[in-house]
Amino acid sequence: MVIKVTAGADAPERCNQAFTVAAAAVASGVPVSLWLTGESSWFGVPGRAKEFTLPHATPLADLLDVVLTGGRVTVCTQCAARREIGPDDLIEGVRIAGAPTFVEEVLGEGVQALVY
Repeated sequence: MVIKVTAGADAPERCNQAFTVAAAAVASGVPVSLWLTGESSWFGVPGRAKEFTLPHATPLADLLDVVLTGGRVTVCTQCAARREIGPDDLIEGVRIAGAPTFVEEVLGEGVQALVY
């Protein structure tokens, strides 16, 4: 399952839904690739997910930890560049990749893509 998050703290419920679905899928044994784009790109940087709060929701940092243990997390190349985020700025296990990689993952056999 490929999940693309386009929202960050600017749309907290939409952002949290994506992380919740990704973590639930990982916990269910589903292969997950979580793409952080736009303002969600910041959650690939250490400490940023801990700053995110949403009442009655599992902490974003906890959801991200679940995804990192059993899935893949990617920050969009262009989104990272616009925010001056480089590979050395990211949480261990998070990578930077672009549209060709996203398309390759989405076109994989049996893959479903969700965009939030």
